Amino acid sequence: MKITSLEDLENIARKGLKKLNPDNKVRISVGFATCGISVGGDDVFKTFKEKIYERKLNNLELCKTGCIGFCGEEPLVNIKMPGKSIVVLHRVTPNDVDDILQKIENETYEFHKAFFKIDDWDHVTSKIHYGDGYENIPKWNEIKFFKPTKRVVLRNSGIINPEDIDEYIAVGGYRSLYKVIKSMTPDEIIEEVKKSGLRGRGGAGFPTGLKWEFAKKEQSDVKYVICNADEGDPGAYMNRNEMESDPHMIIEGMIIGAYATGATEGIIYIRAEYPLAVERFKKAINDAKKYGLLGEKILGSNFNFDIIVTEGAGAFVCGEETALIASVEGEIGRPRLKPPYPAQKGLWGKPTNINNVETWSNVPVIIAKGGDWFSKLGTQKSPGTKVFSLVGKVKNVGLVEVELGTTIDRIVNYIGNDGVNNGKIKAVQTGGPSGGCIPENLFNTPIDYEHLAAVGSIMGSGGIVVMDDDTCMVDTAKYFLDFSIDESCGKCVSCREGLKHMHDILDDITKGKATFEDIDTLKELAQTVKVTSLCGLGKTASNPVLTTLKYFYKEYEEHVKHKRCFARVCKDLIRYVIAKDECTGCTICAKRCPVNAINGEKGKPHIISQNVCVKCGICYDVCKFNSVKKLSEAIGGEK
Repeated sequence: MKITSLEDLENIARKGLKKLNPDNKVRISVGFATCGISVGGDDVFKTFKEKIYERKLNNLELCKTGCIGFCGEEPLVNIKMPGKSIVVLHRVTPNDVDDILQKIENETYEFHKAFFKIDDWDHVTSKIHYGDGYENIPKWNEIKFFKPTKRVVLRNSGIINPEDIDEYIAVGGYRSLYKVIKSMTPDEIIEEVKKSGLRGRGGAGFPTGLKWEFAKKEQSDVKYVICNADEGDPGAYMNRNEMESDPHMIIEGMIIGAYATGATEGIIYIRAEYPLAVERFKKAINDAKKYGLLGEKILGSNFNFDIIVTEGAGAFVCGEETALIASVEGEIGRPRLKPPYPAQKGLWGKPTNINNVETWSNVPVIIAKGGDWFSKLGTQKSPGTKVFSLVGKVKNVGLVEVELGTTIDRIVNYIGNDGVNNGKIKAVQTGGPSGGCIPENLFNTPIDYEHLAAVGSIMGSGGIVVMDDDTCMVDTAKYFLDFSIDESCGKCVSCREGLKHMHDILDDITKGKATFEDIDTLKELAQTVKVTSLCGLGKTASNPVLTTLKYFYKEYEEHVKHKRCFARVCKDLIRYVIAKDECTGCTICAKRCPVNAINGEKGKPHIISQNVCVKCGICYDVCKFNSVKKLSEAIGGEK
């Protein structure tokens, strides 16, 4: 069936709503994004399928959904009874399935793993009342993790089935596309996007409407739009979840962008390490074609546009748009000099507009609600929301979408719910491997493009890595620099050679071999690489070094002057000893030591031979009595 009228769209929406919010059957949906699958969501789904068949539960619908964002509580399972709220169960295992089905059959509904419920949900492009009941279960927005969030990009994640286009249409999907094709000119669309103030969510923060305008003005027989889905920051997985949980919102955004700029071909450039996202994109594209939303004569108009999926090999530098274009063309993914910019001369020499996954995701909402509505979210210079992946040393980890301008403290200490194991949080790193490390005393910094730049960091694509007192900031700078060296394409000398020399100095510092003159050289090199590199990777790779030097200089000083690592991380500056008074002589440490460095009789205190010990830390980890100590001694004292 090809959709050509609003009536066609509404008929499919009604069909989708019956699946999403059925009034005559039970719907069970299992979190089936990569985060859910990695902790057993696929086993839970499989067990539900088997048990439903065994019990002959014909009045029950089992389906998949994406991730609602609280990845640390996966596998999540949504239970929707006719007329009642959606109940979301957390940390579900295959062993829970029989009990859940039994309660559904008995209509008792006292699910012991109930986490929260959803009565109403704002999909932004529509609002749905799912039901009532379950008075003893908290509402979703009463949960601390969700309370300060504002869901615009994640508007459908964890609720709809991402593999069912009807459910996307049921929550208002493709209405914006219908609106622009039937009633707006390309200039009007671009003006609406400019009015919204939307800035590129891939890190650079360039105004999206302006970028579209540049592409539209170019005269060419062929133009392209590209979705940059080459997310490669360590600890960042926002885009992966957005693609796995709601692929149609990205496709709809791309079609609208193509219509506005005059493009006829679209490419989703995605790393091959995201197979589930690739699979869902391909299905979504085929489903959209069947409904006449992609291909020739879209929605019965004269507009033709198609999308293909191109898988990248996972090179971090291909997140830079000219390197991405080179990769699509079959060349080595290396950045090219600008100008000309891609809007003038991009893929195959044709005008090309490239936006990130999250940028495209915002487009249908801006058309549906208006640029003015969007511009009132966030701050004046950074309107809208941003999805962050909150990871590291915090209790609550997952995807957090908040209005730009929200402080670091609000995200880390409130949503993240403080440090794990009562550890004291001392810093966050924002923006991926080339972002800066921000100390705890600057956690009142609002997160937006300008404020993060002012403290030496970047927005990047949205990674937030939390570090506590067990983290060595010198070692952290070395870790991220190591990543940048591996991912550098090697085209420009300053990046290729400068990063390597910086890494060598950091390595000496972590081994207690460096001098204060080395620190001065490190700083000078970092600043030189920052201003002389060709692309964004080289220009920002120094950020972890420069910010740790600025905010955590005392740790560098300790490594150089006292040969001590405060966090007891740097191997060459620590040693393991056994506290004589606390050792029970259980022999576990001796049995597990891979180099036989531990000696002692059973029932008597043991001793670690420092000449043999390789500092692997196994004895420290296996000791049940905390008698193995990890020390980093300074000249003249011990920690």
